[in-house]
Amino acid sequence: MIPQDFHQFLRRYREQYPEDVFTVREALEDGQDAAALVWRLAAQNRHPLLVCESVRGLDTRLVTNIFASRERVGRMLGVAAAGIHAEYQARSHKLVAPRLVERGPVLDSVVRHGVGQDRVDLRTLPIIQHFATDRGPYITNAILLAEHPDTGVGNLSFHRSTLHSPTEIATSLHSRGHLWRLLQIARERGQPLPVAMVIGAHPLFMLAGAARLPFGVDERHVAGGLLGAPLDVVRTPKYGLAVPACAEFVLEGVIDPDAQVPEGPFGEFSGYSSDRSTNNLLRVESVLRRRDAILVDVVGGNSAEHLNLGRIPRESEMVEKLRERFPSVTAVHYPSSGTHFHAYVAVKQMRPGEARQIMLGLLGWDPYLKTVVAVDEDVDVTRDEEVLWAMATHVQPHRDVLVIDGLPGSALDPSASGIGTTSRMGVDATRGPDFDGVRALIAPEAMARADAILARAMV
Repeated sequence: MIPQDFHQFLRRYREQYPEDVFTVREALEDGQDAAALVWRLAAQNRHPLLVCESVRGLDTRLVTNIFASRERVGRMLGVAAAGIHAEYQARSHKLVAPRLVERGPVLDSVVRHGVGQDRVDLRTLPIIQHFATDRGPYITNAILLAEHPDTGVGNLSFHRSTLHSPTEIATSLHSRGHLWRLLQIARERGQPLPVAMVIGAHPLFMLAGAARLPFGVDERHVAGGLLGAPLDVVRTPKYGLAVPACAEFVLEGVIDPDAQVPEGPFGEFSGYSSDRSTNNLLRVESVLRRRDAILVDVVGGNSAEHLNLGRIPRESEMVEKLRERFPSVTAVHYPSSGTHFHAYVAVKQMRPGEARQIMLGLLGWDPYLKTVVAVDEDVDVTRDEEVLWAMATHVQPHRDVLVIDGLPGSALDPSASGIGTTSRMGVDATRGPDFDGVRALIAPEAMARADAILARAMV
């Protein structure tokens, strides 16, 4: 069983992997300083978990960059980075219903607006601005939870959120996913939609929040599968929504289906500041907070953390789908350089044209993808330079590039049309049956001797 408390996760991880935690003890002037540190470290090919002990304006510690390293995500799941896809899928298929408990740290402090002397004031929440181009401070780790009014089945999803007033939050449901569908049900019934915003919980709960599931499957059950035990939950005080008992903060309230407020711009995964938004309004009626709360942040923009958190569940699903249908697929990778829009797939082709069929499958299944590059199994898809080499030496554009137009795309793609459609491209960079060339290789024993020489030189 995995402890569900983020504080225990952080303490254990620091003990086990101290070299992978970067602690900043000097006071930071601004939340952007944390984002700047992440970018500077990434430029050195370093992606540590970042702990900031003091940030001006916050009454909590700031922990961020948790998902920036695939090795670290693998450690959460108990596997090497190469085993993440299979392990994530295996655990997420083992749905485990949550367990209702009477108490939890998130109930240390409960403020209910208008009950007794209580007044909600969201200005007291620890929130930081990540980019100079952002509208202001943003909650980047905002997992909105809603339950179907008839079945009680829950839905979790991430939504960027910023303060609109001391009691209101502006948020975007730009994915128009299952939460949007629940909001439309509420609209049809002439009612607001009760929601709970979870800010900070165990990283595996956060990963469950990024899962892509059919409507009617509850991400809290996926969280139980990932944790290997039922997710401990408590009820929110007004609407009785089941939220993680060990969460850092929970905001309870309603989304008004008819209210529109300004939201954005915000630094999105594309690397561009985006003001494309559904401009929804969340009226907060209760604030739950643990006594020793930590601001568990997600670095926005096209950071490694933002991209990994969003795509690891999607990659895992795509790899499973592809391998079920196409056993010749040997590896799939979504490169950071392509944000969410590119994927590489390695194939050991059994017959001519199979790489094209695989690319069409991936382009059809994943609504975010614009470009898929297929390569042979000896090309390392985790290295952009290897894929680009394969494109340079294997591709004839008139023969090996296919383009499909007029498909739905990501609303946050700055190159997409105003109506949200995009074209998609497949690049067949496999060698093909008529390819004339033998790859130049160095003998493994020579590589081993070179490694030994370099290792001795480093001593």
